[in-house]
Amino acid sequence: MAEKFDSLEEHLEKFVENIRQLGIIVSDFQPSSQAGLNQKLNFMVTGLQDIDKCRQQLHDISVPLEVFEYIDQGRNPQLYTKECLERALAKNEQVKGKIDTMK
Repeated sequence: MAEKFDSLEEHLEKFVENIRQLGIIVSDFQPSSQAGLNQKLNFMVTGLQDIDKCRQQLHDISVPLEVFEYIDQGRNPQLYTKECLERALAKNEQVKGKIDTMK
């Protein structure tokens, strides 16, 4: 399973690097750089196809929407798990207190 994620990560890193290079070419476009631009655009299409192939391998993985909210807020998505565990622990303590009160 980890190799599927590694493959996706590798394809995403290549895609991001290609987009970065594409932005450089476009921002300083010269007619002589048209061939390089076309090549980068073709790499971009190929990269999207590779990412789509990875998506098909990972179709059974679900990610909570809150993780995407963390990313949108510029927070580390790994903190989501930590905060979920902290909330569960707090709720557990609260329920334990209620059980002790009922006894």
